[in-house]
Amino acid sequence: MSNDPLLQPYQLKHLTLRNRIMTTSHEPAYGDDGMPKDRYRLYHLERAKAGVSMVMTAGSASTSRDSPPVFSNLLVWNDEIVPWMKRLADDCHEAGAAVMIQLSHLGRRTRWDKGDWLPVVSSTSEREPAHRATPKPAEDWDIARIIRDYVDAAERMQAAGLDGIEIMCHGHLLDQFMSPLTNTLDAPYGGSLENRARLTMEILAAIRKKVGPKIIIGMRYGVDEMEPGGIDIEEGVAIGKIFRDSGLVDYLNINRSRIHTDPAMTDLIPVQGMRSAPHLDFAGRIKAEVGMPTLHAARIPDVATARHAVATGQVDMVGMTRAHMADPHIVRKIVEGREDDIRPCVGATYCLDRIYQGGMALCIHNPSTGREATQPHQIEKATVRKKVVVVGAGPAGLEAARVAAERGHSVVVFEVAAQPGGQIRLTARSKRRAEMIGIIDWRLAQCQRLGVEFRFNTWAEAGDVLAEAPDVVVIATGGLPTAGILAEGNELVVSAWDILSGDAKPGENVLIYDEAGDHAALQAAQVIAEAGGQVEVMTRDRSFSPEVMGMNLVPYMRALQDKAVTFTVTYKLDAVRRAGNQLEAVIGSDYMNLDKTAVYDQVVVNAGTQPLADLYFDLNPASGNKGAVDYDALIDGKPQPGVEGFQLFRIGDAVEARNTHAAIYDAPRLVRTV
Repeated sequence: MSNDPLLQPYQLKHLTLRNRIMTTSHEPAYGDDGMPKDRYRLYHLERAKAGVSMVMTAGSASTSRDSPPVFSNLLVWNDEIVPWMKRLADDCHEAGAAVMIQLSHLGRRTRWDKGDWLPVVSSTSEREPAHRATPKPAEDWDIARIIRDYVDAAERMQAAGLDGIEIMCHGHLLDQFMSPLTNTLDAPYGGSLENRARLTMEILAAIRKKVGPKIIIGMRYGVDEMEPGGIDIEEGVAIGKIFRDSGLVDYLNINRSRIHTDPAMTDLIPVQGMRSAPHLDFAGRIKAEVGMPTLHAARIPDVATARHAVATGQVDMVGMTRAHMADPHIVRKIVEGREDDIRPCVGATYCLDRIYQGGMALCIHNPSTGREATQPHQIEKATVRKKVVVVGAGPAGLEAARVAAERGHSVVVFEVAAQPGGQIRLTARSKRRAEMIGIIDWRLAQCQRLGVEFRFNTWAEAGDVLAEAPDVVVIATGGLPTAGILAEGNELVVSAWDILSGDAKPGENVLIYDEAGDHAALQAAQVIAEAGGQVEVMTRDRSFSPEVMGMNLVPYMRALQDKAVTFTVTYKLDAVRRAGNQLEAVIGSDYMNLDKTAVYDQVVVNAGTQPLADLYFDLNPASGNKGAVDYDALIDGKPQPGVEGFQLFRIGDAVEARNTHAAIYDAPRLVRTV
């Protein structure tokens, strides 16, 4: 029996949980027409098989038809969900994990033009900034209908064999009723705390009456809205005591902050460069003052923090949800004494940003997450050992080397720099994004464990590669900043990389022209602004930095908005000319014939990258496949066709400019079948 606090069982009412680690409810957007089919099931099952004590499914499963999904929520108002949830629950139970689901009505946190195009309902007529719909205040018949919908949804989940349900009362309809910031109703559902809590308590009472005592009911709620006029700590504690004294609630799951804007959401769910576990002590205070079983999750990214949370009694169960997206086998590795083998969550929040942009959750550096059926987390050994040469030790090259070595192949990596990392090492020079280097450090450690041979400070040429007598060559040489995009004056500008690397000193009055819309322009703007420069970020797009996405934009804005930084959209940079000791920018537009000028002392261009692929083309004639990739085999997870001689592939930015996830995903798709 382990004495590790994280591995101790916990008794939650009648339910015995095998340890203190869970994945809290979240919506990875893997549903199919609102149903948790195979992709959804296999995602949760992977974590259950690896040892988590409880998987909480469905961030905000929709209880009502006027709560339409905005990020592929499950539809628990539909009877068809029962057999799908039953299969998921049965499989996870067989693996030893309890299963719960989070139920919610989104209220104003959705849109009228989703789903069945029904009016958005809330306790206010004020729109939520994040979703922009102007709701109608709920009428009596709305309230009666919504209560029935919650009860019916709970009954369906009981029929599916789930161990419990969690009611989402934070930012969604019930919290909109609860908060004085979003409740403009008269009594009996507006005014006093008792009235504002009335809808929640009526729903809880109706659910408990229908499902009885043999199902766990939890409440995830915002204890402190951290905004004047909203729910404060004292009122949040009082709400917790209302739940406790009702006898209807079995545990509390503690949130803090609001979620109605990107900045508020990011305070609840911090991204890299922000504090880890920012609300843990707060959750401990609520546990102490309310005296109920307490769960909590908010950027608890590593085992040490999770262990501290449980060992100090701050919480009874700790959620490591994003951490399990990076590595679903955390518990197994703790049990086996392999904590140093855990793939780290680097806080990039690519997962959540994709969801809020209408995509499905993907981990920035675990391409198997969400692809369990087609890209299993475990790498199978090859039947024949081969010689694999990888050129480039950025994220794509390191992943190719790691997967090839896991397969049992002999692997050599050539890298021109003294250290691995490629563009990520440049990114990580920014203090706020320093955690990104974990993507590289973990892979380097894995490769070293597996016996990969590295040759740093080596500019590999075709002869060097061929001298290794390779069976497979993977070119992962990345790219270089795109240059020459201007009609005139390309020699007068510097790249965002020049600013980030320190090769170019920040100017005092700087134009950053951003064609790529990614992190590099904002990182360069922050470097220049913090050095005291005045910065204008210009783009021809209708919004700036569209590739950065909402939650990751927040820390940049907090670093830039109090400095001399402005943003100009829908204009493009056509040319740059000398104007004495200054630079004259010639500015045009895609919308009309425009020719205006402005003067700066430095112009920075961020236009993405172009492949650094000379070696690939040098090797191409000698290769057996001439660099060709059979896309059908690639997509189906089958081996590439056999050839005479060596196979040649290129991956990542050596093919074209994309992002870190795409670069890493390229590698296992090709190499896991070699």
